Amino acid sequence: MERIIEEIREDLDRRIAVAADRLTDRTLTEDPAYAALLGRGELRERIHHTLHQAVEGLVRTSRGEPVELADARATGALRAGQGLPLASLRRAYRHVGRLVWQCLTEAVAAHDRAALPRLLAGAGALWDVLDQLADAASEAYHQAGAERAERERERRAALLDALLDDSAAAARTPESAASAAARLGLPERGRFAVVVLGPGGTGGVTGAGPDAPRVLWRIRADGETGLAELGHHPPEALAALLAPLAVRAGISPVVGSPGELAGARRLAALALRAGPPPSGAGVALLDERIPAALVAADPELAARLREVVLGPVLALPPQEARVLLLTLGTWLACQGSTTYAAQRLYCHRNTVSNRLRRLEQLTGRALSDPAHVVELALAHAAVAQRATAAPPPGPGAAGGGPTPAGTARRSPRSPG
Repeated sequence: MERIIEEIREDLDRRIAVAADRLTDRTLTEDPAYAALLGRGELRERIHHTLHQAVEGLVRTSRGEPVELADARATGALRAGQGLPLASLRRAYRHVGRLVWQCLTEAVAAHDRAALPRLLAGAGALWDVLDQLADAASEAYHQAGAERAERERERRAALLDALLDDSAAAARTPESAASAAARLGLPERGRFAVVVLGPGGTGGVTGAGPDAPRVLWRIRADGETGLAELGHHPPEALAALLAPLAVRAGISPVVGSPGELAGARRLAALALRAGPPPSGAGVALLDERIPAALVAADPELAARLREVVLGPVLALPPQEARVLLLTLGTWLACQGSTTYAAQRLYCHRNTVSNRLRRLEQLTGRALSDPAHVVELALAHAAVAQRATAAPPPGPGAAGGGPTPAGTARRSPRSPG
């Protein structure tokens, strides 16, 4: 094969030059991606070079040498960076293969038609060369795309950190926050919220449709955080998006600028620690859980609240403490209705009344006093949060495993 090519080299070069012109015009006409990316001169130069690459690859193969693939790899990486579709790149290599074979057969026929049978033996080798070139370009294309995607993920992560992390607060100004938001495609003013997922939660919701809130996720070792651009939607729409994921999550109040997002993240984390809303769903909006969030905001004070208000209850044997705490939580969730609490607890109304009187005696708080009810409700939230955050207590642990108030059905208040 090498000898045949050397015999027709001069004529083959002329035919390849004409073929390069022809393939350039065809590509610009039939492939909008190439037409939008390259001018005619640059495209013609690359096609002409690739045609020669194919011929030289055929010569090297006939010598038993490997095909030189460095240029094909460079082309694949370059086109990936430029955004050319891979299908366009591979189609160009197929066209090159056909034109090289056409040029070879025409040049050999013009030189010595009797030598054409000798050329046929090289057909398989030529297509193997083209496959190697196309595969090398494709592999480099995929690798460059993966590297570009990783850089984009790192860039987005850094921008989200600049907006959401308290550690970046010292360097953050309204201008820098607005700049980071703009690079993420967010407006300088709008309606934003932050969602923080509980341990083991996996986000990934970006919006269920063109009119749904857009969510940008930041995945870190300490959990996942979502920055939501709400548009005209209320925060409840974000909760609805998260509901199918079956995750525990806290959602911040709405804020109006990127500079407020770090504070919103803190509030979303508080909502998560405050526990699920009274409906029992896994997503808690801070504005629906403010009392519990106040307890969650200061663990040391919450521990003191548990001890001062419910300490005598927690000191009881675990089962007895659990029953009293469950009764209190259910009574609170039923808006102070002993009747509805009894229905939810599957016991007689007098049984609930007796348990509540026992709780009043132990705590020194009267359920008829609104101030005392507030103390008991907050202390119960502190106990429930400890039970959610800590592993289940072992035998003998006081007050383990109370049922949060949110497990009871909310019912209209009736005379207690």
